Amino acid sequence: MSDPLIASHRIYTGKVVSLDVDQVRFPDGTTGEMEIIRHSGAAAILPFISDPAGEDPQIMLLRQYRYAAGGYLYEVPAGKLERGESPKSCAERELREETGCSAQRIEPMFSFLTTPGFTDEVIHSFMATGLTTGEKQLEADEFSEVVTFKLSQALKMIQTNEIRDAKTALIILYAAGFSAAL
Repeated sequence: MSDPLIASHRIYTGKVVSLDVDQVRFPDGTTGEMEIIRHSGAAAILPFISDPAGEDPQIMLLRQYRYAAGGYLYEVPAGKLERGESPKSCAERELREETGCSAQRIEPMFSFLTTPGFTDEVIHSFMATGLTTGEKQLEADEFSEVVTFKLSQALKMIQTNEIRDAKTALIILYAAGFSAAL
């Protein structure tokens, strides 16, 4: 199939996202308009306080205020890729800024589309081990505290809907299924 994009019109450009209305050709040859939120991508990192291969390892999350969600959520440290920044560098930066920690090892896990029905955002996920603590460097609109949980407890929190953030739930489930010993 050739390029499905016929035309694109930028409606809005913001600090985090842009909104385009694209005229596209669908696989059956028909055309239509699609509203697409453009995003530079992001990185998210799951910090392990103890050895991921150990029995019921301990992880670090953020309890973070999110206006759009109407309150606080449990989340992995994450943030938007800056122009020219690699996903791994972004993950390292977000870990340092949001938790004050640096990691001896940062391993890639997987990348995923967040909501492909209306955005092109991709999040690249990582696992951090060998943590060293330091000072958080939160931005003016970030309100969060670092919290720790056993991996089994975090899995239960997903099951009981205490962890509602999709990227966080998916990354924890991935780590529990493929990277950590439970």
